[in-house]
Amino acid sequence: MLKVVGIVGSPRSEGNTEFMVRTTLDKISENGIETELITLHDKNIQYCSGCDGCKKTNKCVIDDDMQELTEKVKEADGIIMSSPVYFGDMTGLAKTFIDRLRPLRNIHAFKYKVCGAISTGGFRNGGQETTIHSIYDFFLIQGGIVVGDDRPTAHYGATGVGNTKEDDIALATCNHLASRMVDVLKKINNV
Repeated sequence: MLKVVGIVGSPRSEGNTEFMVRTTLDKISENGIETELITLHDKNIQYCSGCDGCKKTNKCVIDDDMQELTEKVKEADGIIMSSPVYFGDMTGLAKTFIDRLRPLRNIHAFKYKVCGAISTGGFRNGGQETTIHSIYDFFLIQGGIVVGDDRPTAHYGATGVGNTKEDDIALATCNHLASRMVDVLKKINNV
């Protein structure tokens, strides 16, 4: 069975970003694809030290929660990475998580993964697009298949403002991102 993992790069529990990731995963699961939500705020994730140990062993030498999280990302068919906007970009927590996925690069683990992004902010055009662009940079460097939020909005990905439960555009872009991910996942996996 296909599986999509949604990663919440927010330091807040049950916040707007997590709501949008849950909404997108719920829509994906309606299409017969297994989903899993991963929050980072409750994990022990240390900074990458740049030691290059992972280049030799394809595993990080730091013993923390990233060992398990890296395996979950490695095994997934699709990845949703999310972050609220912090000064025009992703949170430090989200960036640390991304940096620690370096061991997957040597083994080309993202080669056939369908990748989407979600970002929330306090204002419309408040940095959601630049945050998603940074996430997409990571996906592209890892070799992933990047998708946007599909028609009719068809932009970078799912974006929300303020209380995302009351943001119709946020809900629409979550549904469109889910639709696009399902479509591409099924096509490349002949489902």
